[in-house]
Amino acid sequence: MTTFSDPPQASFRLSMLINDTRYRSYTFQAIALIIVIAVFAYLGANLVANLRAAGLTIGYGFLSEPSNYDINQTLIDYTSQSSHLRASVVGILNTLLVSFLACITATVIGVIAGVLRLSPNWLVRKLMAIYVEMFRNVPVLIWIIIIFTVMTAVLPAPNAFRGENATSSMLFGAFAFTNRGLYLPAPVWGPGSLLLASIFVASVIGVVVYRRYATKLLFDTGRLLPMGWPSVAIFFLPTLVFYFLLGRPVTLDYPELRGFNFQGGIQILGSLIALWFALAIYTGAFIAENVRAGIQAVSRGQTEAAASLGIRPNRIMKLVVLPQALRVIIPPLISNYLNITKNSSLAIAVGYMDITGTLGGITLNQTGRAIECVLALMLFYLCISLAISAIMNVYNNSVRLKER
Repeated sequence: MTTFSDPPQASFRLSMLINDTRYRSYTFQAIALIIVIAVFAYLGANLVANLRAAGLTIGYGFLSEPSNYDINQTLIDYTSQSSHLRASVVGILNTLLVSFLACITATVIGVIAGVLRLSPNWLVRKLMAIYVEMFRNVPVLIWIIIIFTVMTAVLPAPNAFRGENATSSMLFGAFAFTNRGLYLPAPVWGPGSLLLASIFVASVIGVVVYRRYATKLLFDTGRLLPMGWPSVAIFFLPTLVFYFLLGRPVTLDYPELRGFNFQGGIQILGSLIALWFALAIYTGAFIAENVRAGIQAVSRGQTEAAASLGIRPNRIMKLVVLPQALRVIIPPLISNYLNITKNSSLAIAVGYMDITGTLGGITLNQTGRAIECVLALMLFYLCISLAISAIMNVYNNSVRLKER
């Protein structure tokens, strides 16, 4: 009788790190990692030695010193006597603000332009093609300067709103568009406003939950629930009802022309608006091409099959084409969001004080701490880019096609 058994396992020998294909790749990767660490350690030690020889040391103690400069657009309290650290925080918040606004606006513009590029209407299709080719082939810095220059030249000065024979007037008595920026009402939070804000957040969550339930019901049973008016009702009605029940806890502070400029309300500088729209329109052209490519990647037979079932074209695009096109659209969309964040560093061209203008500009020039400031800038952009990539990758995994 013949018996079979597994061959005896050979004991591990150091020569197997080179001769055995199971360990060879790990050996070379470990050697490469050690070489990279050694090179960076040598460069770092050389940098520290040279700085010490020049009487310089690397440290961030200067961040606690007074900044002694003003910032024209701030989201938190700040004066010229605040520290360089607070000035850097103001710059970071300004960078995040313009990047967030530009990402949202660019996505809306890109999706609309990408869908319209495939329109059967010849004029609409060509107009979108002109928009895409014109904006994506001109550097974004030029668009920032063009939009800022046009805003400054076309919009009226604040004194145009003065007197009985004023040449300009506020929109709805609340919004003033001037060459210094946009002035709009500011909310004044009174007692009960926190409860009202909580109800508003709950309404937003309710809209998301309802729409997810309606979509799941459609996919499981084929029953179609209305999306439009229930979403609007859930979004507005609870907040409006509690707004009056709580005695109007939130009022508005309207801007008024006093002296040489508007006082009160919220001012959005022209530099922020120019940077926001330039980044959005420029990146929107790239997103439009990504959307067009994603839609064309979906088999035309699926569109024809949906049409044969009597589904309207807008619902075919929403329920059949776009969900499948997202797997093609989202990966390049991540790169576009990263580009918006990095291109926001061009804000200094129009005087908008982002992190490059504060920490990498005035603070660096005042303190002479170039190495520390540049390292901090690199760390900030690296962290924010990795955060955007992580969030978008989570979303990409949630919408990708699940095969059974």
